[in-house]
Amino acid sequence: MTTHSIEHHPDLAEMRSRFERVTSTPAAQTVEALALITGLYLAASPWIAGFSVFGSLAINNLIAGLAYCLCMSGLGSAYERTHAMAWTAVAIGAWTVVAPWAIAGEVDTTRTVVSNVIAGGVALLLALAMVAMAGRKRASSV
Repeated sequence: MTTHSIEHHPDLAEMRSRFERVTSTPAAQTVEALALITGLYLAASPWIAGFSVFGSLAINNLIAGLAYCLCMSGLGSAYERTHAMAWTAVAIGAWTVVAPWAIAGEVDTTRTVVSNVIAGGVALLLALAMVAMAGRKRASSV
């Protein structure tokens, strides 16, 4: 019995080609660059916005920011293998928005809430933009 590798399937080759076209656009590269800046800000935000004394939230933002950077950084170079990680980045962005309230007792400054809500909202929108890029190119190439 002969087994055929999925690597040579014509649909897979077309999908890889489409994802390569998506990530080579200036829009996709801009979204990825902005996402990396957002993730770095999120990781450093406790010290930038001045709420590093809130230990749990500071650690949460550091981990969430680094995870967001990792999720979004591979999309430009290997979108065909990493596009599902953009959905993880969506979840990280949403979590960042609600984290000040979910981590009990940590919020007592406006700058804490404002920093997390803005950074989380931007992270969420950038991740959704990356998710949408594959669908938009697919619809326009038909």
